[in-house]
Amino acid sequence: MTVRWKTLLLSLAVPLGVGGLSALLTKDFMDDFARLRQPPLSPPGWVFPVVWTALFFLMGLACYRVVEARRDKGLTRRALTVYGAQLLFNFCWSLIFFNLSAWLFAFFWLLALWVLILANLLLFSRIDKTAGWLLFPYLLWVAFAGYLNFGIYLLNT
Repeated sequence: MTVRWKTLLLSLAVPLGVGGLSALLTKDFMDDFARLRQPPLSPPGWVFPVVWTALFFLMGLACYRVVEARRDKGLTRRALTVYGAQLLFNFCWSLIFFNLSAWLFAFFWLLALWVLILANLLLFSRIDKTAGWLLFPYLLWVAFAGYLNFGIYLLNT
């Protein structure tokens, strides 16, 4: 398969841009977050930007594979719509959790995000199996984030 560089770069730029904007809008709240009581298994703070960057990169690759597969246009449109919805939910979760400190609401928002990621993974898999698998680490990380989110809610309210 020939790499279409413009499409690849755009596919990578969208999720990385969402993540970067989210980080920019929440950075002023990181000191407050660091003072919260954390649940067991909480990783050190430096892990989060590393993992999220990798996950956004994998999302971009998955999106690229789906766009380039050139399969059923209706299915591709649905898959990309769900992809966009989960990116929007991901972005909003950060603001709800960090900026608003609405931890319980953020937890339920994260559950909805997890369902969207699962739907996205399944739709992408129907178009390109590898694209679906590229979203699997994201699904696992958001499940772990749910544990951390709920733990923070329980320990700090």
